[in-house]
Amino acid sequence: MKNAAAKSLYAPQHLGRASDFTAAANNYAAKLQLCCQRGTSAYLRSAGVHSHMITSGFVPRGHILNRLIDIYCKSSNFNYAKKLFDEIPKPDVVARTTLISAYSASGNPKLAREIFDRTPLRIRDTVFYNAMITCYSHNNDGNAAIQLFNDMKHQSFKPDDFTYTSVLAALALIASHEKHCQQLHCAALKSGTGLITSVVNALLSVYVKCASSPSVSSSLLLSSARKLFDEMPVKDELSWTTMITGYVKNKDLDAAREVFDGMDEKLVVAWNSMISGYVQEGMVLEVFKMFRDMHSLGIKHDDFTYTNVLSACAAAGLFLHGKQIHAYILRTVEKPAWEFMVSVNNALITLYWKCGKIDQATNIFKSIGIKDLVSWNAILSAYVSVGKINEAKAIFDQMCDKNILSWTVMISGLAHHGFGEEALKLFSKMKSSGLEPCDYAFSGAITSCAVLAALEQGRQLHCQLIQLGFDSSLSAGNALITMYARSGVLDASYAVFLSMPCLDSVSWNAMIAALGQHGHGLKALELYEEMLEEHILPDRITFLTVISACSHAGLVEEGKRHFRSMDQIYGITPNEDHYARLIDLLCRAGKLSEAKEVIQTMPFEPGAPIWEALLSGSRLHGNTDLGAHAAEKLFEMIPQHDGTYILLANMFASVGRWDDVAKVRKFMRERGVKKEPGCSWLEVENKVHVFLVDDTVHPEVHQVYGYLKELVMRLRKLGYVPDTKYVLHDMESEQKEHSLSAHSEKLAVVYGLLKLPRGATIRIFKNLRICGDCHNAIKLMSKAEGREIIVRDVKRFHHFKDGECSCGNYW
Repeated sequence: MKNAAAKSLYAPQHLGRASDFTAAANNYAAKLQLCCQRGTSAYLRSAGVHSHMITSGFVPRGHILNRLIDIYCKSSNFNYAKKLFDEIPKPDVVARTTLISAYSASGNPKLAREIFDRTPLRIRDTVFYNAMITCYSHNNDGNAAIQLFNDMKHQSFKPDDFTYTSVLAALALIASHEKHCQQLHCAALKSGTGLITSVVNALLSVYVKCASSPSVSSSLLLSSARKLFDEMPVKDELSWTTMITGYVKNKDLDAAREVFDGMDEKLVVAWNSMISGYVQEGMVLEVFKMFRDMHSLGIKHDDFTYTNVLSACAAAGLFLHGKQIHAYILRTVEKPAWEFMVSVNNALITLYWKCGKIDQATNIFKSIGIKDLVSWNAILSAYVSVGKINEAKAIFDQMCDKNILSWTVMISGLAHHGFGEEALKLFSKMKSSGLEPCDYAFSGAITSCAVLAALEQGRQLHCQLIQLGFDSSLSAGNALITMYARSGVLDASYAVFLSMPCLDSVSWNAMIAALGQHGHGLKALELYEEMLEEHILPDRITFLTVISACSHAGLVEEGKRHFRSMDQIYGITPNEDHYARLIDLLCRAGKLSEAKEVIQTMPFEPGAPIWEALLSGSRLHGNTDLGAHAAEKLFEMIPQHDGTYILLANMFASVGRWDDVAKVRKFMRERGVKKEPGCSWLEVENKVHVFLVDDTVHPEVHQVYGYLKELVMRLRKLGYVPDTKYVLHDMESEQKEHSLSAHSEKLAVVYGLLKLPRGATIRIFKNLRICGDCHNAIKLMSKAEGREIIVRDVKRFHHFKDGECSCGNYW
């Protein structure tokens, strides 16, 4: 009965003879074939042909139904294709394969697998398996593709060249060891497909991609790939570009160039790959040479060529060269396609902002008619990088679509520009929106914790990193080094450094800086020597951290030697920041005359950082004349900066020049300059407690003052005498002592003593430099209470323990 119903359903309704039905079928098949040959735009016409079938009473059979399903799939009308498929009582393997391929193209391997699993084993064939393996490969599920390939062989289906091409593409997604490549290579050879060009190309891709894995010997795998490439009987465009790109990605440009020079036909893709490699390695001259050679040989530049060359100009800061390329594009490219212009404009946005032309970058962004996500991310990165955070937030809020890069750029931008709390809120919002953060997003969030000194939150993020498998991430590891160091946990910082599987110059710089800030100057220099032994070349940041470490530890001769080595050994010209560190090094050591000589012989006019270092050193060593001279220079350069006035007033107060102190204060009032109030804070039970000078706001401040009064009495028995020279007001001695006792760092330490369990380290953070009296008092507090107390001020860390400080009183 069922068979009869099925036959009636697929028999012609009013076509009398079988010959009529056959003629109609052939006519419809020819029309559908013609529609397919005319491309995607003609798929709508196929719907008209199908409509005619329905109105004429013609009920299509097998091959026409399969053709209709294929057409509807290719025109993205999956629902109608599925409807047609479901109306077939027993769809054949062709229909099933068509639908699997359609789901693959639309990124839905789950629905494809449902069709696959409902297909009886007896009607499956190799092409059917190929479609499902390709689906997994195209949708980045390499493990599922490999598993299905093994199942296929277990069910005695013979893989063909298309099978191996697809499964090798899947293996390229996950291969991390040489044996993975070799096993499938052997299987392909045994099957007789090992010399087919498409299979060999796929094998080449597997070898070169696996060579990028940190757990393998890249040279060994690239040698295997090269041997395979050299033995290929026929090489096509993909063969050449795969081999060249493989060498480029593994930074072997000499080998890439050797293959490139051996090409008979110079393919645009190969030229672009070589140019890209030179861009990545900063070889700008080679980039320009290849660009010119393409032109002289008549090889047409495409959007990839231009974006690569513009990227080289942006990285090297060659604004005029980039501008010439821009003009050349406008002059020579006629009626460019949208895809061409949007990618070139995106590169131009980056060129202009990196060369300090943010307004021009903004104009280019606005000129793009239909912007893609790369355009939005490019201008977002531009505003973040130049510190225009409000503009960046406005752009971020305007973005309809955001990817992981958009969120990461905004989070990192907020973190690096001091908006740590906002960055952490945005990180939480990103997670709640359903996006899984990448290691770079975690890096931005961890940097926020470093800015806020939010140790517990940083530890939680560290745990999440480990849970998600990002613990080996270079960017996250570097952020953790800094976070732990800036939170006062140097041991944890060093433990992260030692556990990182891969280190770059940023890692070494971060750890050297951490040691220097915590007062371990000699250890910082030892680590610097280790870095050199590992063949990591120092950069500008390295020398800033090294000279700073010497400055904090009083290693004057070592600091001077490393400063000289910048230019003499490494060819790095010191800039103003390096000179400021050198001046600071000399001034801390009391070598003010030598500091003056350095300033006078500098190859450029000294800026604010230089005079600030000189003023600070003059205050420290009581050279009021030199300090006043430095302050005058700063008043001209940064008249609204409160630090200059405070340092100058401190210097005058320390020698009892109260009239001059009064003049400085009057000067501040006349200029409308307000002193940043000193504050200190600590974290207790996941809550941050902030204390101000003479605090009356904190709810437990009376208890703090009471315990502080009792503690000071005990400290006096240990030899504590309030150092009233740090009081900036001319008042009676008793009043001065009271004023000193209300400093924010003292209040914060006492609160930690009251609230943190015995034996717990007290970590205090201060927005200004710790005063000398507080430094002496906290040393004795650590002894009287048997506690380790760590204070991070605006300059460095002080570790107080057993009545001593890690700075050795050199600060």
